Amino acid sequence: MPATAVGNRLPQPAAVLELFKPVTWFAAMWAYMCGAVSSGQPLPGNLHLLLGGMLLAGPMVCASSQAVNDWFDRHVDAINEPGRPIPSGRIPGQWGLYLAILWSALSLLLGLALGFWAFMATVAAVFLAWAYSAPPLRLKLNGWWGNAAVGFSYEGIAWLTGAAVMLGGLPNGFIFFLAISYSIGAHGIMTLNDFKSIEGDQQMGVRSLPVQLGPARAARLACVMMAIPQMAVILMLIILGKPVHAGIITGLLGAQVWLMGALLADPRGKAIWYSSTGVTLYVLGMLVSALAIAPWSLS
Repeated sequence: MPATAVGNRLPQPAAVLELFKPVTWFAAMWAYMCGAVSSGQPLPGNLHLLLGGMLLAGPMVCASSQAVNDWFDRHVDAINEPGRPIPSGRIPGQWGLYLAILWSALSLLLGLALGFWAFMATVAAVFLAWAYSAPPLRLKLNGWWGNAAVGFSYEGIAWLTGAAVMLGGLPNGFIFFLAISYSIGAHGIMTLNDFKSIEGDQQMGVRSLPVQLGPARAARLACVMMAIPQMAVILMLIILGKPVHAGIITGLLGAQVWLMGALLADPRGKAIWYSSTGVTLYVLGMLVSALAIAPWSLS
């Protein structure tokens, strides 16, 4: 088909949904919910804030970040995953960029509708989404910076937003501690996500941690980055007199460590597998810690 004809076509609705990657929305929506729970506010009486914020965190901000990333990664994806919507031509011409801009703008409007703190968090999250993928910053070119940006956006900002929206103000130090801790752990999760694109990253000069360190060392680093923050959370809950919650997270971490053995034995073969097993245990611990800390948010 001639390039002009392709450029004039509208994107297919199914391709737009695929571009927005609904499967990736869960992390940010879950973190927002955990933040709301950690606030100690009654959720049934604040469903509009809970559901509106989860919509903002997942289908809006996270979806826009996926569109931004796929647009600026279209050349890498043509090597790694040519069937994706943009390199395959199912989203033709400049439509990938248009959708990224439109969804970012709509995210800011929804954030504004949810109040000052939601808007400020949305500004920060949208900025990080563009800084991660787009020139001149393009933080993803270095796995240290890129993974930190994504981890803080998907976990920390979302968590703090959920708490701040529910409280109508800044959360306390305990909530900040949890948000930052799980953001650090998300750095390791993002490292595992980079294993699937090692070849394309090498060819296109993207210095992900698996490219920089090699699969074995990157996998070990990811495990450490995921485990240590959870240990810090366990210690905090013990100090606060929450031994049951601390014990549950300890059990979840122990199961993760067992699964990490299989990951480290075959990093390239098991990275995606661990992302659907060990990471599930990780996010369950997030909710347990949010429930534990809720009473301190009301004092």
